[in-house]
Amino acid sequence: MNNLKLKIDQELKHMKKLTNDPTLFLTIIFSLVVVSFFVLVPLYNVLKESFTFKETFSFENYKNAFGRSGNVAIILNTLKLGFITATLSLIIGFFFAYSTSYMKIKGKKIFDFIAMLPIISPPFVVALSAILLFGRQGLITRGLLGITDFEIYGFHGLVLVQVLSFFPIAYLMLVGLLQGIDPSVEEASRDLGASKLKVFTSVTFPLVIPGIANAFLLVFIQSIADFANPVVIGGNFTTIAVKIYQEGIGNFQLGIATALAMILLSMSISMFVVQRFYINKKSYITVTGKVSRARDLVKDKIVTIPVFITLISLTMFVILMYILIPIGSFVKLWGINYTPTLDHYKYIFDYGMDPIIQTTVLAVIATIITSIFSMILAFLIVRKKFIGKTFIEFTTIMALAIPGTIIGLGYVISYNITYKIPFTDITLIPPLTGTALIIVIAFIIRSLPVGVRSGMSSLQQIDPSIEEAASILGASSSKVFSSVTIPMIKEAFFSGLIYSFARSMTLVSTIIFLISAKWKLLTPTVMDNIDTGRIGIASAYCTILIIIVTTVMITMKIFISKIGVKK
Repeated sequence: MNNLKLKIDQELKHMKKLTNDPTLFLTIIFSLVVVSFFVLVPLYNVLKESFTFKETFSFENYKNAFGRSGNVAIILNTLKLGFITATLSLIIGFFFAYSTSYMKIKGKKIFDFIAMLPIISPPFVVALSAILLFGRQGLITRGLLGITDFEIYGFHGLVLVQVLSFFPIAYLMLVGLLQGIDPSVEEASRDLGASKLKVFTSVTFPLVIPGIANAFLLVFIQSIADFANPVVIGGNFTTIAVKIYQEGIGNFQLGIATALAMILLSMSISMFVVQRFYINKKSYITVTGKVSRARDLVKDKIVTIPVFITLISLTMFVILMYILIPIGSFVKLWGINYTPTLDHYKYIFDYGMDPIIQTTVLAVIATIITSIFSMILAFLIVRKKFIGKTFIEFTTIMALAIPGTIIGLGYVISYNITYKIPFTDITLIPPLTGTALIIVIAFIIRSLPVGVRSGMSSLQQIDPSIEEAASILGASSSKVFSSVTIPMIKEAFFSGLIYSFARSMTLVSTIIFLISAKWKLLTPTVMDNIDTGRIGIASAYCTILIIIVTTVMITMKIFISKIGVKK
C-alpha cells in the first residue's frame, strides 16, 4: 500500500514537472491522442461491430462467420498457409544465413541485396512473375515445355510466392544473430572433444533459438495477413485476409467481415503469446554481439561448393522472378506475342499517371511526418517519465502485429462519421474516408512501429547526461530534442525515412479499403490491371514503382553518407 502511494506521489511529481514545460506537455498529450485515436479506436470499433447485430450485442456475426459455407475451410486454409510458409521460409533463410556466416563463400552482398527486395518492391511482384513464368501462357510452362493445362493458381503457387517473398526476412533476422556468436564458445566445445554436429546441436543452435522463434513468428504473421499475393495468385484457395475484403467491401457485410478480422487478429496474438511463452520458459545464453575474434570459416570444398551452387541457384531464381517484371513490360502480349514495344509505358504516360503522382506525393508527406513523429515518440519513451508512457510504447509496437486488412477495415468503420465536441454540435473531425488525409494517416501508422523501435534502440545506446547537461544550462525540451537528440540519432532518423517511404509506396492491404474515385493509388491500380489480364501494363506500373523506390533509397543513402552518417 505504501509502495503504491509512493508511486502515485512520484507520478504526480513527474506530471507537475511536465507542466513547467508547456511544449513537452502538449507534445505528450498530442501523442497520446494520436496513438489512441488512430490505433485503438479502429480496433475497438472492429471489435464492437463484430459483436453487434441489428444494433444489439450478439454473437450472430461469429455464428455466421463460422456457419457460412466455406468459411471454416478458409480459416484452416490461412493457418495451413501460415505454418507451411513460415517453416519453409525459416529453413531457407537459416540455410542462407548459416552458409554465409560459417562458410567461406563469396557473394554476401548479393544475398543482402536479395534480403532488400521485399522492402523495395510491391508485395505481389513475385506472384506476378510466377504467372509470367508458370501461368497458362507462362514462359516455362507454355513456351518451353508446351504444357497447356498447368495451373499455378492455388495453394502451391501461393506457397511458392510467399516463401520467395518472405524467406529474406528470416535471413535478415538470423544472419546478424549467427555472426554475433563468439567463436570461442564453439571452439571450447570442440576442444572438449565434441564433434561438429554436436557443437551445432548443443551450442550454436540453442543460441539462435530466440531468433528462429522471432523469424517464424514474423513470417507467420506476414503470411496470414498477406492480402496481395492470395488475391493475385490464390485462385480458389481463399484466405481470411481476402475474405475480410470480399465481405466488407464487396458484399457490405461489415458484421461478418469484422468477426473474421477478430479471428485473424486472434491468430496473430495467439502465435505471439505461444512464442513468448516458449522463449521465456527456457534459459538461453545471451548473445552479446561482441565477437572476440574472427571465426575460422569452413573451407572444405566438398562442403562449400555444393552449398555455393545451391545458394546461387536459389538467388538466381529469385532475381529471375524480379527481372521478369521489366521484361514483361516491354513485350506486346506475354505468352502470345513477344514483340518488343513501348505501348504499355505510352499508355501509362498518356492516361495513367495519376496513381503514380498521387502515391508519390502522399508517400513523401507521410514519410516526413512519420520520421519526425517516430523520433519524438522514441524520445518520450526512452528519456521522459510520464503517465501513459508504457501505453504509447505498447500501442505503437502493437500496430506492427495487427494485419493491415484489420486496420483498413477499422478505418472505414471509424472515420466514415463526424466526431463532434461532446454536448455540442460543433464538428471536431469530419468524415475522413475518401480523403488524402486518411491515406497519409494509414501510411504513417503502418510505418510508425519500425521508426519508433529504431529511434529507441539508438537512444538507449547514448548516455542521457549530454541531454541533461543541455537542460541544466537552460535549454527547453524542444531545444534539447532538436539541437542535441536528433543530431545524435540521425542514423535512426534517416533509416526510418527510407523505410517509411518504401513501405508507403508499396502498401496494399490497408489502403485497398481507403482508395476512392479521387485518390487512386499505385498498388491497387496494378492489382486491377492484373485482375483484368492487362499484365503488360501491370508490369510497367511495377517497374516504375520499383525505379522510384530504388532511386529515392539510393539518393538518400548518398545524401546521408555525404553528411557523415554511417550506413
